[in-house]
Amino acid sequence: MDAFYRIAERRIIEAMQNGDFDNLENMGKPIRFEDETWIPEDLRMAYKFLKNAGCIPPELEMRNEMVNLFSLMNTIDDDKERLKKIRELNFRLLKLNMSRNKPLTFEDFPEYESKLMDKLTANNK
Repeated sequence: MDAFYRIAERRIIEAMQNGDFDNLENMGKPIRFEDETWIPEDLRMAYKFLKNAGCIPPELEMRNEMVNLFSLMNTIDDDKERLKKIRELNFRLLKLNMSRNKPLTFEDFPEYESKLMDKLTANNK
């Protein structure tokens, strides 16, 4: 395996010296790596095919709906409507969390996380 690595490395260096990489599309732009941590390992290849075909996995679609719902929730002035949206968001979070192999983090919803923590700590006092 080490020999193949050295051969590949040598050919890449030669191509760089010959200028073969100078006119590539997106040259000078950062590489955008896809975050696939939310996809179970055994489904990653299938999801990649779906993505290339223009389809969105159900988990990602649900996540996008949750982000939109959270944005909408912040614009509602009516407390009853906001409470409905909070309950809907909680339900979606629970549903998404149940469909995943690892627990959901609130990294995408920092304001929601702080409100939840405030609520939980207020109940314990």
